[in-house]
Order: sequence, then structure tokens, then C-alpha cells
Amino acid sequence: MSHTILAWSVTIAQVFLAIAMALAALRMFRGPRAQDRVLALDTLYVNSMLLLMVFGMRTGKVIYFEASLVIGMLGFVATVALAKFLMRGEVIE
Repeated sequence: MSHTILAWSVTIAQVFLAIAMALAALRMFRGPRAQDRVLALDTLYVNSMLLLMVFGMRTGKVIYFEASLVIGMLGFVATVALAKFLMRGEVIE
């Protein structure tokens, strides 16, 4: 019984995360300002990281958790760089 509930929960979580990624991508492409696009990119990488983690829970393989960690680190650096570029107009001083 609990295995069935867990399988359904993981499937539903994957569907909802895919919908959230699609909505974030829509905001990233149609955002009225650059700040909205950076925030949508931040949301997109967090959702992709979570989707990989849920997929790793489904398969039981460690490589998906490591890939989500790399996505998280690179996404954070990209968000900070884009925010600094939008504030100052340059990334490296």
C-alpha cells in the first residue's frame, strides 16, 4: 500500500514540477522586464534541480542527486552574475 502511494506521489510531483518549469520558461521568454526574466531563470533552475531529485528518488541512482547539486551551484552563480550585471552594467570590476 505505501509503495503505491509513494509511486503516485512521485509521479504527481514530477507532473507539477514540469508544469512549473513550463510556466517559468513562459515568464522568462515573455517577461516585461529583465528582472522578471532573471527571477524566472532562477525559478527554472530550482525546478529543474527538484525534478532531477524526484527522478533520482524514483530510480534510486545517486548520479541524479549529484547532477542536481551541480545545477544548483551553477544556477546560483548565474543568478548572482546576472543580478550584478543588471545593477552595475558589468560583472567583473
